[in-house]
Amino acid sequence: MLFSLGFVSIFISGGLTGIFVGNSTLDIQLHDTYFVIAHFHIVMGVAGFFGMFAGIYHWFPKMFGRYMNNTLGYIHFWVTLVGSYLIFWPMHYEGLAGMPRRYLDYSNWQSFNMFEGLNRFISIVTIVVFAVQLLFVFNFFYSIFKGRKVMTRNPWNSNTLEWTTPIRPGHGNWPGEIPEVHRWAYDYSKDGRDFIPQTEEVREDESKH
Repeated sequence: MLFSLGFVSIFISGGLTGIFVGNSTLDIQLHDTYFVIAHFHIVMGVAGFFGMFAGIYHWFPKMFGRYMNNTLGYIHFWVTLVGSYLIFWPMHYEGLAGMPRRYLDYSNWQSFNMFEGLNRFISIVTIVVFAVQLLFVFNFFYSIFKGRKVMTRNPWNSNTLEWTTPIRPGHGNWPGEIPEVHRWAYDYSKDGRDFIPQTEEVREDESKH
């Protein structure tokens, strides 16, 4: 859930900067600067990874019958979220100042060598964020063998069909008949109930919204 919310935060905040480069007048100044790097990578790169991480953490218990370590997961999320903003948000300001991309050394540029300290800070944060991704990789493989075992079929109280299979599904996923779907997958907090599985038939007295 945290990575899902993080995806929304990253995608919206990064996407809003696309309005600037979509304006032809502003884009004369911003074109081929660090502003474009920041906008593109936070939306197409970081947001995409947040969606991937959300899916992995959500379906890991279904794939392996164990949970990933929560503490390591929280560290992974918060360092990645905060680090992503610390990496790419300063780049927007560098781009507004006209700092061009694709240059190795800015020390001879009197206009841009003032950003040397900021670039060093961005590089340090990048190394830290990369290191915490290795922590995620460790958590993933460690939890496959040593993670806390799943004891309930539907640990997240999710509505979708995959959570109606046994904890260790065999061939065909469901023993016996394949379940029948009677409703959409988003019946949460409806008629006083937190969640309603898709396999439950719609009652006559049930609200339609």
